[in-house]
Amino acid sequence: MSTVDNRIGFVMGKFVPLREAVIPVMDRGFLFGDGVYEVTAVIEGRLVDNDHHLRRLDRSLAEIGIANPFSIEKWTGVETELMRRNELRNGLIYIQVSRGVAERAFQYKDGLEPTVVMFPQFNRVQSNPVIKTGGRIITVPDLRWARRDIKSTSLLAQVMAKHAVKQAGVNEAWMLDGDEITEGASSTAFIVSASNELITRNLSQDILPGITRRTIIEIAKRHGLTIVERPFSKADVLCATEVFYTSASTIAVPVIEMDGVSVGGGAPGPVFRSLYDAYLQDVMQLPAIIS
Repeated sequence: MSTVDNRIGFVMGKFVPLREAVIPVMDRGFLFGDGVYEVTAVIEGRLVDNDHHLRRLDRSLAEIGIANPFSIEKWTGVETELMRRNELRNGLIYIQVSRGVAERAFQYKDGLEPTVVMFPQFNRVQSNPVIKTGGRIITVPDLRWARRDIKSTSLLAQVMAKHAVKQAGVNEAWMLDGDEITEGASSTAFIVSASNELITRNLSQDILPGITRRTIIEIAKRHGLTIVERPFSKADVLCATEVFYTSASTIAVPVIEMDGVSVGGGAPGPVFRSLYDAYLQDVMQLPAIIS
């Protein structure tokens, strides 16, 4: 199995050891954060929700005017080869696409060749111990730009939020627009109401259209849950019977404390557990690339 020191990446059209990989200094992704990214989980040798992730990548690229350099089939082929070369059975595959290389200027010429960087991380996302104990979150102001629906590589606000998470010794930060929760620093926020409604914020330019969010909602519908997509507040979280968040890198995490106050009954709840278990059951029905 590959390690952090000998991982193979895909950089500017070539499979190369990451320790040897370089991109030009004048790449607009480095200079301006002028690019987008995507991440797909790998669970027991299976690419999870991958077509949906690649469609979201295509949408993000289109929204900022970068031509998608690959077809879904080409992206999937490179991901598959990265899995094989790195013996990646459990972890994540990151894709980053910048506008390309040009002289440093805010304006850019049309037709730049996009820079593509892909690399794996090793992590058993399905074996997070906080799933059993429940996680803790803090709230922070949402400092991001107005197009949060684009999965931009410009992540300074999220870096600041995650640093606050580290300083507080908790698991995640949920971001606030006034008193309303938008989403987590790297996750989608969910609550279960006293009337057993599964509530998450409606899609708009205010939040990222989470792929795991999408799948969890589909599973919830199969289980007969009522889904309500609307904004909700800190006060709603405090009144919720269950609280959790979702992402490709965590699947889903139950929340038992927000800003030092117990929420969701102080323990992972049955709605979360049923959705999480069903998610993993669905994953194991996918064809394995690495056995």
